[in-house]
Amino acid sequence: KATLLGFPDYGGEAIRPLPGTKVEIEGIAAVLKASGYQLNVLTKASASESKLKSVKSPELLHIATHGYFLQDVEKAGSAFGINMENASDNPLLRSGLMLAGAANTVSGTSSPNLSSNDNGILTAYEAMNMNLEGTQLIVLSACETGLGDVKAGEGVYGLQRAFQVAGADALIMSLWKVDDTATQHLMKNFYVNWIKLRNKQKAFKQAQLQLMTKYKEPYYWGAFVMMGQ
Repeated sequence: KATLLGFPDYGGEAIRPLPGTKVEIEGIAAVLKASGYQLNVLTKASASESKLKSVKSPELLHIATHGYFLQDVEKAGSAFGINMENASDNPLLRSGLMLAGAANTVSGTSSPNLSSNDNGILTAYEAMNMNLEGTQLIVLSACETGLGDVKAGEGVYGLQRAFQVAGADALIMSLWKVDDTATQHLMKNFYVNWIKLRNKQKAFKQAQLQLMTKYKEPYYWGAFVMMGQ
């Protein structure tokens, strides 16, 4: 079983749409369907926070959207619906993914709080409470999803830590803002390789090497890293 989420309808101009994620999700869906995967595809309005939170332990979870990490925050006001006094002390509240309807939260036209189940923003704090025990791989095909605060003895906080706590065996995520077209190529190649090799690490390495032949600059092929087993 695989859940693919991408091309959310952000619901306003505060967030730039990502048409490339639609192509990415459709391409991956075709590859996985051909090899016998049962697919749960969430796009546009269905690519929502509540739908994502209701996902239970798929073998594979692929998310293609905007990610963020707020490095330095003031202790006044709010960002993305989170009280800044809380967020400044907790990096899990300063990183997350933007989903359907997130534009209202980002622009401040609505003032949701942590107890809101569908404000369009999945914080790392909320991701940590998802049920992903037995999930072999989560792919976060989004900008800056791998960033987080480094805490003594705790590794990197943020989405990486959150999804590992939620139960995922391994994650693929990015360390900087990524190119849409290069990302599509990398992801599609990775899934074709994974189905063929049945080894995540080898498949990912091969996908990077394949991308290097087309894009020489490390900016294109070096953003994504795999963590876990």
